[in-house]
Amino acid sequence: MDAWTEVDHAGGFRYQVVAEGGSGYIRSRVLRAALAGEQKMWMSGDSAKAALTRDNYIFEERAPHADALATLGVTPLRKDVLLVNGSVFVNPDDADLVRVEGKLSRTPSFWTRRVEVVRRYERINGIRVPVAIESIAQVLIAGRSTFKMTYEYEAINGEHVGNPQPRTPSHP
Repeated sequence: MDAWTEVDHAGGFRYQVVAEGGSGYIRSRVLRAALAGEQKMWMSGDSAKAALTRDNYIFEERAPHADALATLGVTPLRKDVLLVNGSVFVNPDDADLVRVEGKLSRTPSFWTRRVEVVRRYERINGIRVPVAIESIAQVLIAGRSTFKMTYEYEAINGEHVGNPQPRTPSHP
């Protein structure tokens, strides 16, 4: 599924699905539900509930990771599907966020068990933005389920930064 999304302080989070393929069940129950959930989070002002702050986490220093990134352990202060129990990886030179990985502190549903996530970040035009999210979950009856979402940006803070194009065939 390819979706154009837009976030601003005035209008919140908006999305438009521009191309889709694959399972209709997965598209409606997972992908569109994820977009609607993010829209609801922005509308309710709950986006701060996911922030990497002391309001949400206990931080502890850990040994550097094999890829030479500085590592912090993060333990959520509450069970929430937006919070991860795991690690934060930052550039040791400037403490810029590179990756967050771990287990969701609360599963999103009765049917979904043990969700492991990896969120990757990069700086584009000087702004740190998410570039990929991957997850592996154990789903009752269905078994192991994987999900990967990548972000491409056309504009950040009103400045043109790219020209993303849909890559999947459209369904009527």
